[in-house]
Amino acid sequence: MSALQAKLDATEERIATHDMPQGGWSGAARNEALARLRSMGLPSRRDEYWKYTRPDTLTQVGATQASVLVTDEVPVFDAIDALQIVFVDGVFDATASDDLELEGISIERLATSDTDIHWAQGLYGALEANGQTPVERPLAALNTAFATDGVLLHVTGTPSKPIQLTYHHKSDTSDAVLHHVIKLDAGAEVTVLENGPAAARFNKCMEVEIADGAKFHHVRTQGRDHDRRAATHIFARLGTESTFKSFTLTANGVMTRNECVIELTGDDAHATVAGAALGDGDFHHDDTVFITHDAVNCESRQVFKKVLRNGATGVFQGKILVKAGAQKTDGYQISQSLLLDEDSQFLAKPELEIYADDVACSHGSTSGAIDEDALFYLRSRGVPHGEATDMLTLSFLAEAVEEIENEALADEINERLAAWLARRRS
Repeated sequence: MSALQAKLDATEERIATHDMPQGGWSGAARNEALARLRSMGLPSRRDEYWKYTRPDTLTQVGATQASVLVTDEVPVFDAIDALQIVFVDGVFDATASDDLELEGISIERLATSDTDIHWAQGLYGALEANGQTPVERPLAALNTAFATDGVLLHVTGTPSKPIQLTYHHKSDTSDAVLHHVIKLDAGAEVTVLENGPAAARFNKCMEVEIADGAKFHHVRTQGRDHDRRAATHIFARLGTESTFKSFTLTANGVMTRNECVIELTGDDAHATVAGAALGDGDFHHDDTVFITHDAVNCESRQVFKKVLRNGATGVFQGKILVKAGAQKTDGYQISQSLLLDEDSQFLAKPELEIYADDVACSHGSTSGAIDEDALFYLRSRGVPHGEATDMLTLSFLAEAVEEIENEALADEINERLAAWLARRRS
């Protein structure tokens, strides 16, 4: 049997375990996604963009058992006034969620929006399908085909508070598939928060359409259940003078693959994707980003920092594609790792592909240990070794956290980072 046939057979075996929601406005998009999935097959290590990450546990039939972390830690963003939408192992929890009513935005659930015509009909699966070229993303196609729920957000103005999506993990064999669609009208602005481990295995897609002059802010935390596995995708398309900003904090998790695919299609648009990861032991964290500049005078930033120890592995694959005619592009990309021992590793693949001649694009990637001179300086002034190491670690992560525009959210992330570092030291 050929490798390709074995791959397609494994894909069919996985497909057979899912029930596709039938009827309604999303039916055609689901069928098209299923056809894409069958054509490309689920990912394997032979695929170029999976050579650093083993996809086995993300593609196998059934989730690998993941123990549920029990903690009295205050939930992330608990102090932020936000509209709460809660999912437990991928199932909507109405009792824990707020009423889905807020000025400047309409909020619906994918599972209950079963009409034949819907505003999301032209978006659901559309950005995901477009994001399959030039790199195939089979797990995203799987998501579009079989997602059981998610939120549909149509932002028409500026809601008075953020929308918070909270994901609880309660079953050690849960396998959740959620798909969110977000549309911002011209001039609208919204902040979406996400937090929680979600499930033993989590497959999530978010499609974001940002019209002219609109602003989308996104901050999420992934953690802290160590055994969990997750594959997430964000697909975004930006109009003229629009803004997309996304930051992700990841702590723990045996396998996390975060993909972000962004198209800047309107002049003077701005996109930022940033992340900070803390990995310890059996930890594998993969950030894969693809940003396409297809308009004039657009700016993009990719800022990723990973702190790794006890054999943890970090991966970064980031690409900036500048199409012909996308003059005055400003593309910036930095990926760095802080290795706290000799057993951990950081694997990076930065890429630039440019077809315009009036651009300013740069990328850089480094790995290193704690600065011994800085550590000596702090120790010589009475700072204990553990606290000094934490201070330097927070300083290393600061560039990524600074990409969060909202100061209250940035402070929350910094406080959480400091607490997690202190906990590991105790």
